[in-house]
Amino acid sequence: MTPDLDSLVAALDGIADPLGGGGLLTSGRATPPRISGETVTVVLDATGLDEAQRKTLDQTVTSALEAAGATKVRLAMTAERSGPIIVAVASGKGGVGKSTLAANLAVALARSGAQVGLVDADIHGPSVPLLMGTGSARPTAVGEKLQPLTAHGVKVLSLGMIVEPGKAIAWRGPMAGRALEQLIEANWAPANLLIVDMPPGTGDVQLSLLQRHKPAGAVIVSTPQDLALIDARRAIDLFRSMHVPILGLVENMAGYACPHCGEVSDPFGSGGAEAAAIALDVPFLGRVPLDPQIRAASDEGTPPATGDGAGAEAYRAIAERLRVALNL
Repeated sequence: MTPDLDSLVAALDGIADPLGGGGLLTSGRATPPRISGETVTVVLDATGLDEAQRKTLDQTVTSALEAAGATKVRLAMTAERSGPIIVAVASGKGGVGKSTLAANLAVALARSGAQVGLVDADIHGPSVPLLMGTGSARPTAVGEKLQPLTAHGVKVLSLGMIVEPGKAIAWRGPMAGRALEQLIEANWAPANLLIVDMPPGTGDVQLSLLQRHKPAGAVIVSTPQDLALIDARRAIDLFRSMHVPILGLVENMAGYACPHCGEVSDPFGSGGAEAAAIALDVPFLGRVPLDPQIRAASDEGTPPATGDGAGAEAYRAIAERLRVALNL
């Protein structure tokens, strides 16, 4: 007896994607079931999943489809990438500390034992060379592949390392896309995790990156106030529309402790990003305080995650939650 397609679709999308983003069909993890006689075939994208997750997913999907009426189930596991797992750090607008978070997240992950690369894909304001203290150093190339620099235990590439310092990057979409392609397809070995500091906004460059190099997930950065959260919601909607799981939301510049009296104030409000995470059904990864030490260390090219203090602790906590989300 031929199984009912609607029942199979409902069963498949009733299984949650291991990395988030909804059911397997909604997240893009699975193709719609194909029926041939009594055999039901589904292709599963194993990108970002470890061996245990793949095995569990195989068993769960097979059982669900059989319960929905499939006599014989045939599953095909594929992986879109053989390179590093890509995590996009994004925001719907500039000025919320996205690049600072990306740099410190990469450093904190590296200090926890991960092999990490950091791509500065912010074509209009590449700030990673300053944040990571690479100065005027430029990457070399072997064949057609760029060789990343290394700073604070992290492999690093930025458009700011390629163009002349202080020169505006007035590139149209195709030129920017080709340049970013070179950065992401560089020789990242032995890094197995790539943090990509995305350009702010939701335009052509972002879409191109997501289509060509689908991330395993995205981290969204916002300050607490409603104005920034409006744009953060747009960023979340973009990733969801591209079937990229949202790994979590980070509230940046959250709370300022007076260095003289110790009283904590909230210039940008408090708790807005956490409330938005609950409303949008995405994980809340944590808060980073509005701390002058973070600004000073960043300007000196020494990411706060390399040291101690409230900022360093916040970055380490966020990195640990991200490792759990990625099963690293």
